[in-house]
Amino acid sequence: MRTYLFDLDGTLLDSIDLILESFHHTARVHRRPARSNAHWLKGIGTPLRVQLSQMADSDEELEALLDTYRDYNLEHHDAMAKPYPGIVEVVKTLHQREAKLALVTSKLSRGANRGLRLLGLEDEFPVRVCADDVVQGKPHPEPVFKALAALGAQPSDAVFIGDSDHDIEAGRRAGVETAAVSWGPFAREALEAAGPSRWIESPEELLAI
Repeated sequence: MRTYLFDLDGTLLDSIDLILESFHHTARVHRRPARSNAHWLKGIGTPLRVQLSQMADSDEELEALLDTYRDYNLEHHDAMAKPYPGIVEVVKTLHQREAKLALVTSKLSRGANRGLRLLGLEDEFPVRVCADDVVQGKPHPEPVFKALAALGAQPSDAVFIGDSDHDIEAGRRAGVETAAVSWGPFAREALEAAGPSRWIESPEELLAI
């Protein structure tokens, strides 16, 4: 039985504008220097705590930054985020085919569950590995290993589908096949160095893997 591990943001959920605006809002509120979209994009796929630590001078300040980001992100989530065309139907088809499915995301469970609810994919992803479920997030392979264990799946049967080099590296280090999607925020050239096993140009191609 084929196993599909999905990243969330940039793969299932088009939330990139929301994420970027959440970073900019956080910087404004805490009077930190503005940083470009390109700067924040580089970190998408890694834990939020890691990304915001570069703006914090103390642990207490980091917690305040995290609170500001998450409050803004959740407040605007349903208005700004949306599914990528065709991906929800493909996931539902895989579920109907009884494929093993898991979500592997660097979001906390609260945000990940909110995203799946917006997508209408809560039933399709009973296994969810989020930032608060692991010690080390992507690009470390721990989240991938944890998803495989929860599904009772072998690396040789699995493919990790994501939009960032952090997804590809985590999957590669875990020994699973990796699929880089073309509809995320990163150019193909930016992902080539990560060495994905295959490229996915449209969600429907996943049905043939």
